Amino acid sequence: MLWLALHFHSLSLEVFSRGTAASDPLAIVEKQGSRTSVIACNGAAAACGISVGMAASAAQALADGLIVRKRDHSAERDSLAGLAVWAGRFTPSVSLLPPDGLLLEINTCLNLHRGLGNLLKQARSGVGEMGYAATLACGPSSHGAWLLAKAGIEKAVREQARLGTILAALPVALLDQPPAVLEGLERIGAQTLGDCLRLPRDGVARRFGQSLLDEIDRALGRLPDARSFFVPPASFERSLELPAPVHGAEALQFAACRLLPELEGYLVLRQASVQELELACRHERRADTVLKLGFAKPSRDAGRMQILLRETLGRSRLPAAVHAIVLRAPLVLPLSGSSGELFRKTREADGDLLLERLRIRLGKDAVYGIGTAADHRPEHAWRACLEPGGAAAANRHRPLWLLPRPLPCHDGRLKLTSGPERIESGWWDGGDVARDYYVAEDRNGAQLWVYCDRVSGEWYVHGIFG
Repeated sequence: MLWLALHFHSLSLEVFSRGTAASDPLAIVEKQGSRTSVIACNGAAAACGISVGMAASAAQALADGLIVRKRDHSAERDSLAGLAVWAGRFTPSVSLLPPDGLLLEINTCLNLHRGLGNLLKQARSGVGEMGYAATLACGPSSHGAWLLAKAGIEKAVREQARLGTILAALPVALLDQPPAVLEGLERIGAQTLGDCLRLPRDGVARRFGQSLLDEIDRALGRLPDARSFFVPPASFERSLELPAPVHGAEALQFAACRLLPELEGYLVLRQASVQELELACRHERRADTVLKLGFAKPSRDAGRMQILLRETLGRSRLPAAVHAIVLRAPLVLPLSGSSGELFRKTREADGDLLLERLRIRLGKDAVYGIGTAADHRPEHAWRACLEPGGAAAANRHRPLWLLPRPLPCHDGRLKLTSGPERIESGWWDGGDVARDYYVAEDRNGAQLWVYCDRVSGEWYVHGIFG
């Protein structure tokens, strides 16, 4: 087996900072005993002299405009679950390692992603798009890969022997052991995993417990490491807290795009697509503002969603400042089972995107496709539909352009070139007609579609040929 471990070493900070591109000083604090201390800070805060372990009051005195947030364990758990959803685009075998890690079993999906190098490249790119930083490491054992990632060693190790050599040099502080065990190892001079391996196993077990040896053996692949895999939720809903209130809708684009890769991963994992999305903008003491995105056809392409999101936000106005956003997929649709194309139909995809953008700009009811209706009367033989391209094949004896209403024809110099096509219909709804249709040519050579009303004997122009 081959495992990919991702260690999100700044997760407590990124749950707040990834919602904006601004570089305002930001510090995350947590109460430790009787003292509230800084546990994480961004680069702008560090440039002001703020560091991890500093008292929160001292940090605020160092930097004007410092944004201080209390650590949110619930938000970190939600973010880790969102990352697991995103990781489903690579493999369905994703395991959570709270509070800041993921494990992916990738041996079975390397061919799908064209090799390990390409998979790692996609994973690094996706992590960055969502606003996170992570250390990625691969190994033949899940716990061994995780220890490499926690140590900040970005290596892809496939051989068990080589993994053992690298792990032997890692500090014992990386192990998931009680503080008393780690302190005891330090007192006897066992600073690395290799030092522990050189000690008598029976003595180590008696003094520090069997769990220490079991953890090292799991890392080296000597013992199996059973993992439970993440099960995606039945519906998609992800929220993002903004570090500061946002007043303009367009400014939400950056934050909303952080959530789209998670949605794309969710849809890939579920083998599904969506035709509508909702972006809820949360205000203080006001009802949410809900913006809706509609697609001409079901899709799971994050790039396409991003374009439509930009169009929607650019034409929206917010009644108040926004402190958080929520992206929802109200209805998840099964992915079509049709075979994929060897060469992507870019023209069709571009046409769908153009249609969606026009609907955002002009309104959903202003842009529609044409479908056929079971009626012989030309003015009733079509219908508006949401799906484009629904019209039947053109009939060369009928024009594509019908006039809004037939116009009386008084020009006696029309030349009838084909016909008649007799239509007698509509008696059941009170709109009965009795007409003989002809293709005619006027004195300028234009092709017209005319008919003679068989009741009144009057002639009318009903359409024009291109």
